[in-house]
Amino acid sequence: MNTPAHLLIGAAAFGVPGHGRIMGAALLGAVMPDVSLYVLAGVSLFVLGIPEDVVFGELYFSSAWQTVFAIDNSFLIWGVIMALALRLGWRPMTAFASAGLLHLGTDFVLHSGDGRAHFWPLNDWVFHSPVSYWDSSHHAHWIVPIAVSACVLAYLHLWRGGISAWGRVGFGSLLAAELWVASQWLSHF
Repeated sequence: MNTPAHLLIGAAAFGVPGHGRIMGAALLGAVMPDVSLYVLAGVSLFVLGIPEDVVFGELYFSSAWQTVFAIDNSFLIWGVIMALALRLGWRPMTAFASAGLLHLGTDFVLHSGDGRAHFWPLNDWVFHSPVSYWDSSHHAHWIVPIAVSACVLAYLHLWRGGISAWGRVGFGSLLAAELWVASQWLSHF
């Protein structure tokens, strides 16, 4: 899924409107598995000036980058965080871990050919799903409308849950970004 979708769905599922620490933790957990990609790609593209086709065609699939992705996308690491959160009874940490695990679960089933080693450090096996959130040759034309619908429902849930006016604007911006990115995936891939 796209990062805006992870943020909307993670916030709706595990954030609590009016409870900034819990909502913030859910948002942080929802985005955390994607942060390394943004850092690595951002530095490569905008600081080092590496061409986009090299970044996403070669570096993305390199052993070094895949190792980084394996660490922050590991069900085992996120499971330990969740176990600690539950043991300590700390709601923000539980929201953080829950949103992170939801992110990993959706990525696990929606990455075809560009997945992660979700069971690091036990192994480097990557599940290649038969469906993709972006690749039409792997049924994205069916997945995108489902993902967009889930985002719209997440936004409505947050709205009805009592998010502030700023929250409505912020989450509305995420929804607009998701709609734009989803349309780009379908028209280009």
